[in-house]
Amino acid sequence: MRTAIMGTGSLGTILGAYITKAGKQVDLIDVNEEHVKALNEKGAHVIGTVDFTVPVKACTPDQMEGEYDLILFMVKQTYNDSATKALEGHIHDKTIICTLQNGLPEDALIDIYGPERVMGCTVSWGATWQGPGVSELTSEPNSMSFDLGRPDGKITPEMEQVKDILECMCPTHLLENLMGIRWSKLFINATFSGMSACLGCTFGEVVETDKGTECVKYIGNELFTICDAAGIKMEKISGVDVVTLLRLDTPEKLKSTTAAYRFMIQAHKLLKASMLQDLEKGRKTEIDAINGAVVAAGKRVGVPTPMNDKVVEIVHAEEDGKLKPQMSNLDLFTIPTITF
Repeated sequence: MRTAIMGTGSLGTILGAYITKAGKQVDLIDVNEEHVKALNEKGAHVIGTVDFTVPVKACTPDQMEGEYDLILFMVKQTYNDSATKALEGHIHDKTIICTLQNGLPEDALIDIYGPERVMGCTVSWGATWQGPGVSELTSEPNSMSFDLGRPDGKITPEMEQVKDILECMCPTHLLENLMGIRWSKLFINATFSGMSACLGCTFGEVVETDKGTECVKYIGNELFTICDAAGIKMEKISGVDVVTLLRLDTPEKLKSTTAAYRFMIQAHKLLKASMLQDLEKGRKTEIDAINGAVVAAGKRVGVPTPMNDKVVEIVHAEEDGKLKPQMSNLDLFTIPTITF
């Protein structure tokens, strides 16, 4: 399959490096000309929990040539319109569009490309962009995985082909319940990514304080309640049934989940939310596609989401320059009271 990664920020750079290192073809496409120049001249340099450099082929969207059989779609959802327009003339009627974006991104791409061509893949590892040509892998190599599926739940031969490419980096699981794993990943993004952006810190630092941990617990519980109301069965994360483990449904869980959250994030404790990286660069974030997606779903099924509402409010204020991402933003949260 002739393959391209559309959007080679922190995650896309690393995935492209691994695919190329494994001897497969992939073009790295990005609008950042300085980044593209560094990739072509010096290769993709992956640092952090690994350290290697591999020569890669990169280009800007206007430099693309020919048609691709597979697009690994990794742009921020805020850039969907420009990215899909750039692909015009470079895909054919059977090109697979596999989105590795955060949130619930499949519907927007189905509206453009149709349901038969769209796949979804969740990314269970993290990265930080360090500069042109350089990205830091912040997850432990033995803790990384992909989960790949289709919105209609079918397992197709084309999925096996995409799996073969993704496994150049890490184990890839084929799932019938794509929405279940999407909500499981959204759980991680809404809790740790949302709070990382609010507080200006890493995932591990989010739960170093008691109040930070309490915020994470109640943000997650709102998501569990929404899935119950909507009839969505969340998939396990790294073999763990997080709903059973972390749902705040007994007085004992209010205490036990503190240690559980702190333990579960250890393998990814150095990760800094991509939304925080955007804020540091003065860019708009994907907050409306992450915690905002939880808020929207809550409204559809009649579940209040005050904690997710507050995350959205704070991050928008940070985007507008009214707040800075800092630990003192914890004071803006009011922890709910649960009665049993």
